[in-house]
Amino acid sequence: MNGFFRIQEPKNEKVMDYKKGSEEREKLSNAINKIKSGKIEIPLIIDGKEVYTENKVNVIAPHEKSSKLAVCNRATESEIKDAIEASMKAKKEWEKFSWEERVSIFLKAAELLATKYRYIVNAATMLGQSKTIHQAEIDSAAEMIDFLRFNAYFMKRIYEEQPLSSVSEINMLDYRPLDGFVFAITPFNFTSIGGNLPSSPAMMGNTVIWKPASTAVLSNYYLMKIFIEAGLPAGVINFLPGRGSEIGKYVINDKNLNGIHFTGSTGTFNHIYKQVADNLDKYKSYPRIVGETGGKDFVFVHESADIHKVAVALVRGAFEYQGQKCSAASRAYIPESLYDDIMKHVKKYLDDIKMGNPENFENFVSAVIDENAYEDIKSYIDHAKKSKKAEIIAGGNCDKSRGFFIEPTVIKAKQYDYKTMKEEIFGPVLTVYRYKNKDYEKTLDLCNEISPYGLTGAIFAQDRNAVRQADKKLRFAAGNFYINDKPTGAVVGRQPFGGARKSGTNDKAGSILNLIRWTNPRNISESFNAPENYRYPYMD
Repeated sequence: MNGFFRIQEPKNEKVMDYKKGSEEREKLSNAINKIKSGKIEIPLIIDGKEVYTENKVNVIAPHEKSSKLAVCNRATESEIKDAIEASMKAKKEWEKFSWEERVSIFLKAAELLATKYRYIVNAATMLGQSKTIHQAEIDSAAEMIDFLRFNAYFMKRIYEEQPLSSVSEINMLDYRPLDGFVFAITPFNFTSIGGNLPSSPAMMGNTVIWKPASTAVLSNYYLMKIFIEAGLPAGVINFLPGRGSEIGKYVINDKNLNGIHFTGSTGTFNHIYKQVADNLDKYKSYPRIVGETGGKDFVFVHESADIHKVAVALVRGAFEYQGQKCSAASRAYIPESLYDDIMKHVKKYLDDIKMGNPENFENFVSAVIDENAYEDIKSYIDHAKKSKKAEIIAGGNCDKSRGFFIEPTVIKAKQYDYKTMKEEIFGPVLTVYRYKNKDYEKTLDLCNEISPYGLTGAIFAQDRNAVRQADKKLRFAAGNFYINDKPTGAVVGRQPFGGARKSGTNDKAGSILNLIRWTNPRNISESFNAPENYRYPYMD
């Protein structure tokens, strides 16, 4: 085939409103009812085949824990080894596909998701992960579509990057896949991350073992089905639900492991990193390790800030999707001159917020993901209730009788280094610290130093000099830094996402930087007139 496939720079997928009486709202309601009545069984998918095991677990809705949405099969030793074998077998054929053929599959998947499967994937995300329709739409529809379309465009840009040639030689970069398979370990909180972590390495010519989060397996299974319907060859992505420790034990020990694409907790990532280090002598090549982990994301308020915009940013940034975003606002520094007014508005909004089943479109928040998360988040709230160093000023109630519900909670820290100002909670808990106006620069230093993380953060100020000071002092405190906006809501192609320190490797999902990690360049140089004598002119 002679020609070069030209991919136009895409535009971000439009986010639907789902207003009352709209066609999309009716279609979504039908999809919700279909899932609730279906009781599907989710298989493993290895080498393109559905695989069922004796090891099964129920998939429930966190907001209605007595419900049973599906039954999920889980991998055992035999299936894990089969998936590794399938990945290496498929690799030989997948490497023969041109980049145009590969990208066509994933662009078709984006179109299928945007049209035929939009409502069913959104419904699965709402039911299985307790997201409101807006949170599901911006995630499992819009962001996942954007990942697929923008990654295709980024891949084309990578391949266009070529070295210089001259009249006497021609040089070319051959962008090979990695020399092995990639292990994608995906989280519960974003369906789009669940789909992006295996698809981005696959788009670059790699084969992948995908271990989805058990609490997001329903929506992730639908994405896997979309990839297959779009034409993904058998074995390119192998879908392997199961225990992470069990799957990792075999996958990370295999000599052909050549990449890990991870989103999850810092502790889990540290453990995986150590496992890889212990196995370096057995690998054929050094594995690429790309990870996005925890955060203790901040909102820093200067005395010149707009109090109304700050209050909205705190409520949306801290409590949308129950605070279960790596980027969620978890700590806020507020000057004493604005503190009372800002807190008055925050409490007013929290009094108005409704919590419950995401099928009720009036609800702003729903349940946290499971009982383990519920108990962990509750322990921080209980600690604050008893501590002399903190005070709960809003929310604080927890109830797991029907689902795993925790009220949006605001803790006032009386000391800058109180427990909830430093530690990641990953739930609907915001800790605020009141500082003296004259201590603005000093408190910026505290913000920078108190947490081991470096994911997202925001500064609110109308004074441009204050913005400049925060930008400089907090340069390494956040990989995504927002000026007069909440620290959540990164959009593919516009805000490449990721942080450093203990927040990950900062390889920026949603940008060309992440795609580069999944290629293994080879330089080819052809000489047209090679020397015929070993001697150089200076030798004469």
